[in-house]
Amino acid sequence: MRTRSHGRRRRHNPLRRRSDVVEAWVVVLVAVLLCVVAPLAGTAAGLYTYDRARTHAEEQRAERHSVRAEVLGRPAARPTVHGDRGHSYRAEVRWTEPGQKPRTAVAHVPAGTRAGDAVTVWFDGRGHTVAPPPNDIAVWQHTVAVGLGVAGGTATFVLLARAVERRVALRHRLDEWERAWARTGPRWTRRRA
Repeated sequence: MRTRSHGRRRRHNPLRRRSDVVEAWVVVLVAVLLCVVAPLAGTAAGLYTYDRARTHAEEQRAERHSVRAEVLGRPAARPTVHGDRGHSYRAEVRWTEPGQKPRTAVAHVPAGTRAGDAVTVWFDGRGHTVAPPPNDIAVWQHTVAVGLGVAGGTATFVLLARAVERRVALRHRLDEWERAWARTGPRWTRRRA
């Protein structure tokens, strides 16, 4: 013998409270937000960031140029920059561009550089020493970090909203139980003679 469970019968269960129905729909909504919306938000933010970062890197590559320079003095005792390329120290360097006199400047050099070593130094259009433009790996790292950050932030927001909703739902559920007990309690606790 088979037992069928009709969806209609479950909807008219007298023990099911309105708060139970709301909580069930909220769980479905949270699942959709976490599984669909958060990844989509992260992907959209990542794609937007990739486009912007790639454009910015191309602009920097166009305006900056590198030269091979010789380190003249000892680098500073303390590092001045901590980046993805390791520690960087400031030292005086000299280079000669084609058709010009030798020039000197203070530039960032990698750790372990000694006087007389050849290093690559980057300059902007005004002749100031600058960091090298970001490469494709740096652009992708930035893209992935922003995408994961937005997806994680969206998921965190959804979970915090769920926690607040659950707290409010619990308060409403307790109020419902209190009202139900106020109606039922006097019938159960009457003194019998």
